[in-house]
Amino acid sequence: MIAISLSATRRKWQTMSFASTIYLCPILDLLLAHVPPEVEPELRLGLQEALVNAAVHGNQLDPSKTVGVQFSITENLYSWVISDQGQGFIPQCQCQSEPQAEDFLPADESEGGRGLCLLYQIFDQVHWNAEGNQLHLCKQMKGAKAARPLTLF
Repeated sequence: MIAISLSATRRKWQTMSFASTIYLCPILDLLLAHVPPEVEPELRLGLQEALVNAAVHGNQLDPSKTVGVQFSITENLYSWVISDQGQGFIPQCQCQSEPQAEDFLPADESEGGRGLCLLYQIFDQVHWNAEGNQLHLCKQMKGAKAARPLTLF
């Protein structure tokens, strides 16, 4: 079972939190309800990766821990702040453009780190807080029509 709580915050930000899970379809549907259809698949992939990382790597899928998401959709800017209750981490790459997969891979791993590379490819801004347990993602929409007001409750 998934429990989602929504609350409004100042400056057009909405807040959502849910117990750690990898069953993210309804959460992604809510987070992407008002994005243009042409960018929805790409943003879905990026947000899914970020939410899975928070639930699995941050919270160790502990159902007593929550993943929090603050999000804002304005005329040209889509923003998400994803927080977990884990120990955090220090990203190995501080790339500003076109990171390579090897920038994220520890020498003894060949499978890890691909998701981080995806985040840099999909979003215009990717920033972690100092503790490494909060991720801020932004996507600038060039020439986008004004977004419909975001009403989730």
